[in-house]
Amino acid sequence: MTYAPIVVTAQEEWSKYIDQSFDHDVYHTYEYHALDKRGTPVLFVFQNENNFIAFPLLKRQIENSFLFDLTSIYGYCGPISNKKIEDIDAQTKEDFETCFNDFLADEKCISVFARLHPFFNQTKLLNNLGDIKANGKTIYMDLTISLEAQRENYNKRLARQIRQLRKRNYLVKEAANQQEIRLFTEMYADNMNRLSASESYYFSEDYFSEMLKNSALNCKLILVYDGDVAICGALIICSKNIIRNHLSATNANYIKESPSKLLTDEISIIGREMGAKYFHLGGGLRGQNDSLFIFKSYFSNLFLEDHIWCYIVDDERYQAIVNEKNINVDDGFFPLYRSVQANKSSNMALT
Repeated sequence: MTYAPIVVTAQEEWSKYIDQSFDHDVYHTYEYHALDKRGTPVLFVFQNENNFIAFPLLKRQIENSFLFDLTSIYGYCGPISNKKIEDIDAQTKEDFETCFNDFLADEKCISVFARLHPFFNQTKLLNNLGDIKANGKTIYMDLTISLEAQRENYNKRLARQIRQLRKRNYLVKEAANQQEIRLFTEMYADNMNRLSASESYYFSEDYFSEMLKNSALNCKLILVYDGDVAICGALIICSKNIIRNHLSATNANYIKESPSKLLTDEISIIGREMGAKYFHLGGGLRGQNDSLFIFKSYFSNLFLEDHIWCYIVDDERYQAIVNEKNINVDDGFFPLYRSVQANKSSNMALT
């Protein structure tokens, strides 16, 4: 039997599917997708008699082309269903694959990228489409055990440093006004400048304000103060059973003190108060076992496999656009025609 793809762009209908899903996260919501201005939020839905599979994405037009591609928002997304993914039968999966390919053809999309959700077994749904690539490991803390047991799992030196930070009587509080949002935005931008981060890692004051005022996103901005000076902060998201430090920053004058260690411990307490079972710390930059990964691993030895999904739908058109942009080296970025090389080639053409 052939099933026609359902394409949802209206918030109310989108929310209906999310609410009926067996598992979902804030990253699947319409409200979160609407904050990302890189493209148009689109929810693909495959539906048979009793079940549905929904896949939130951003649709983007390819420069100087009538073609499009689809990508993930910043965070962990991927397909969800009203059934536990492990319980979806082979025929339903096959019908989903056919329906999704029909949707891609209708929408003139030549590639799809998604960062998959490490707590949901989404690889089972996508392993016959494109390539699922390992993206290192991601770390989480178990908040169902006692706080004392949680802290016993900390690296001994880290635990000692957190105790020392508590003796400094820093104030940990939730942001209460626009001025504090502005302070955090400036501190965050300063961190990104110091790290020479790419443009995609920068977020505006309006972005943080919209995140915080939208109740559907369940966010808090937590700040650490030394007297009147904001020295560290994090925008946290609590989604069903999982709390996350979504974006964080440290005052440049307090890097040696490392107040983020105290803040991470405090977020685990906030997570417990909000009913979360897990504190997802994430992994290293681009899945690497770098200094960021090592820092997070001091808090927990619980790991999940992280995956990204890359699907070239129309190889001929994909390669034609790559060649048109004079890209000769595959640097691992997907889609390749949107890599830094592609941007450099475009800039050269304009000079």
